[in-house]
Formats: sequence, C-alpha cells, structure tokens
Amino acid sequence: MVDLDAAIGFVVAHGDAVDRARLSWLRVGAPPQPAILDDAEVGQAADGGWPAIWGGDMASVDATCFRLAELDDLGALGRPAARRALDWLATRQRPDGTWEEDPSLSGWAPPWATPGDPEATLYLTANAGFWLTVAGHDARAAGPFDQRVGGVYAGVVQGAAHVFAAAMHSDGTWPSFLAAGWLGAAVLYRQEMYYESARIQVVLTDRVRDMTPSDVTAMASALRRVGLSADDTLLSAASRRLAQTQRSDGGWASDDGEAFDVHTTLAAIRAFR
Repeated sequence: MVDLDAAIGFVVAHGDAVDRARLSWLRVGAPPQPAILDDAEVGQAADGGWPAIWGGDMASVDATCFRLAELDDLGALGRPAARRALDWLATRQRPDGTWEEDPSLSGWAPPWATPGDPEATLYLTANAGFWLTVAGHDARAAGPFDQRVGGVYAGVVQGAAHVFAAAMHSDGTWPSFLAAGWLGAAVLYRQEMYYESARIQVVLTDRVRDMTPSDVTAMASALRRVGLSADDTLLSAASRRLAQTQRSDGGWASDDGEAFDVHTTLAAIRAFR
C-alpha cells in the first residue's frame, strides 16, 4: 500500500514554497498566497497561452497545458489567467478536431510537440482535450449549454474524443506516446465513451508493471481527476506499482532527475490522497 504520510513528509522536507502550497491545496483545499499564484501565472502571452522555454515568444499548446496542470494543483483553474488560457486552447482546435503547435515552432519543438508529426498531433489533442474536459464546468461563467458533458467546452472536447477514438487500433492501442493513452482514456471516460476508454485502460493495465513512477503517478492522477474510482482495476495496479517503487524517504524518483522527485511525489498524493 502507498504510504501517503511518508510521501507528505517527503514533500514537506524537500519541497519549496510552491510545492508546499500545492500540498496544502491537495490535502485540505487551503488557498495559496497571492504571490505564489502570481508567480505561477507569470509570462502569459497576450493571446492567453504560455510560450514554451524552447519556443521563444510564441504560445505553445504543450506549454499551456503544463501551466494549467500547475495551476490546477493550486486550485487556480477558475482564475482569469487560466480562463484566458483555456479559451485560447479551445480556439486553437483545428477543423478536424485536433491540436498542433504553430508551424513556426518546427525547429524548436521536442518530439511530442513537433508540428506535422501524427504522433505529436494525437498527443497534443489528448492533452488539450484533457484540460478542457476537467476545467469545462468551472472555468467560465455559466452559459446556455453548460449542462452538456464537458461544460462550456462541450463541442470542442467532443471533437477531441472522437478524434482519439478514431485513431485507436483494434487491440486498444494508439499510435502515439504512452501519455497520450491515459490522457485519451480520461477524455473518453468523461465523455461517457466508456467502452473506448476501457479498451485503453486494459492496455495500460498490462503496461503498469514496466512503467516508471513518473508515468504511473501522472497516469493515476489524470484518471482520478476525471472521476475514475481508485478501486478501478487500472488504478489498483497503479497503486501496487507505486507501493513497490516508493523509497524509504517517502518519495518517488522522477524520470527528469532528482530535482523533480517532489513533483512526482505530489502527483502520487494527488492520485491517492
């Protein structure tokens, strides 16, 4: 079983002020100090997106989703900065229901965000669709269609869900990165496309034993964010995997190096708190 008390202790001991603010929000819903929220929102472009560190001043779909994830951990998806970012994401959806980075970022983007690459396009579609899904009901003032699945972004998210479902192979796999699978499963689940989501979850369950803690925590926290039960087969397997890989200091190792161990540990707390 995951030792959440030990994980909390690790974040308290090794995290910075922002990490501890995230922990307080995740544990008891304590609002962060205004200065922390201001720092989390810094650098937003005039159009509403955030530029990537690898892409100059051009707003990036991938970077904007990353910032929204940080703001979500601080309970800030309802703030004006997040609302502008979500609206920007919605307007960036292409007519075919997908998302892609601006062509001007071709020389800078990493593999998962490369303009024109089909795997990157499906990943960005799942990622943008995920954040519009989880924020759809609380990101903006109520509108006439807010009762639809997906809230104010219902049509946009529905398009993303159908794109992902159409891209899936007959065995439940998908032609993109591992993370695209759990993000796509989350979007489909929230759209009540349970059969399609379940097919992906079966594949992910088979892969959990070989996943790193970074992947397991990101997957579990995303699926919990859309309401999947912690008792679900996939999340039960994720919990067992995390119990096996939790260190004696209470934390988990990040794929991105020791500096990001607190981030991975916070993701585990978010998933299984």
